Amino acid sequence: MSHFNKPAAGSWTEHYPELGTGTVDYTDSTDPQFYEDERNAIFRTSWLCVGRDGLLPRKGSYFTKELACVGTSLIIVRGTDDVIRAFHNICRHRGNKLVWDDFPQEETSGTCRQFTCKYHAWRYSLDGECTFVQQEKEFFGLDKSEYGLAGVRCEIWEGFIFVNLDPDAQPLNDYLGPLVKGMEGYPFDEFSEVYTYKAEVGSNWKLFIDAFAEFYHAPILHMKQAVKDEASKLADVGFEALHYEVDTPHSMVSSWGGMAPPKDLNMVKPIERVLRSGLFGPWDRPDIEGLDTLPPGINPSGHKAWGVDEFDVFPNFAILIWQPGWYLTYTWWPTSVRTHIFEANLYLAPPKTARDRLRHELLTVTFKEYALQDANTLEATQTMLETGFVKEFPLNDQEVLLRHLHHVAQHKVQEYRNANA
Repeated sequence: MSHFNKPAAGSWTEHYPELGTGTVDYTDSTDPQFYEDERNAIFRTSWLCVGRDGLLPRKGSYFTKELACVGTSLIIVRGTDDVIRAFHNICRHRGNKLVWDDFPQEETSGTCRQFTCKYHAWRYSLDGECTFVQQEKEFFGLDKSEYGLAGVRCEIWEGFIFVNLDPDAQPLNDYLGPLVKGMEGYPFDEFSEVYTYKAEVGSNWKLFIDAFAEFYHAPILHMKQAVKDEASKLADVGFEALHYEVDTPHSMVSSWGGMAPPKDLNMVKPIERVLRSGLFGPWDRPDIEGLDTLPPGINPSGHKAWGVDEFDVFPNFAILIWQPGWYLTYTWWPTSVRTHIFEANLYLAPPKTARDRLRHELLTVTFKEYALQDANTLEATQTMLETGFVKEFPLNDQEVLLRHLHHVAQHKVQEYRNANA
């Protein structure tokens, strides 16, 4: 694996002087008060991706989203006018959770013509209007038009659904900025076969983002993804990215192509050779228009060895575009200072043959093992950080995006604290 030219400043980190090069304080991942301030300073004011519009395929389609990080449950619904809206999942009568099935804390989805409260049968249209009140004449001058569902700002970008609890937040398009919008035009909608993983992880949410925002660990932690001889070579050489970029609060890393396909078939396991697929995706690119000429923000270094770009959309969403022709997303939803829910969605072109389907299955089970290796280390990390015996840690040049994430989170919390002092 070759190493590539860094910026004129001499390193990626020094290219962004506001980040510094000293140690980083990780008490932002263990301090309960920091977490509470983080919820208000970051999650209640940022655009949060809750899924793709493909989850709402027709008028009346809906799903709920439990968001402990902002202390609410949301209903996301496609109205009769085909507009996607978001509402707090609360009945305006006595505050009952409006949409749920057998277990109120579990998310649900479906299709309906209206929402009806299980408690007293108040009804709401798909656009949130209160349409029926049980025994309406028993109330004192009640005006149904004043008791529609409480709305949440909801905007769509490239098929991704974002919500924001701050009514005064800047528009989503402005929030994403040129770095993220550099992906515009990628054929996201063409990848309609979706595999989803969801796990409860015993670590602070930022620690899992740290794990995926650097590939410095990959030759060591994930060495069993390759055959023994190849793993040894990768560990000896180490890792260096093709490109890093920061567009605060967002960032991205561009990396080499790995083994899709490998230069030497002996580099990978027999099942990968048979199916022509593995962790990096199916080796054969799908026949999808737009994959040959990618948007300008993808593979910004223009390197022939390019294999994947990871775009980290602050605070908790990542999109990974893979050179062989597929993409995946990660989302990290905090539930406490030391726990979060990790969601991963793999998006692939619809299989045309049974062999295609097997290639996809191999990719997804390999990915699951890969992600579990990261998650397993995080719970051990969290327990040791919480001892408080060591608080400051050095980060190398391949960990510049970690430095950036903690810098942004700490800066936003400090701004919030100053404003509320």
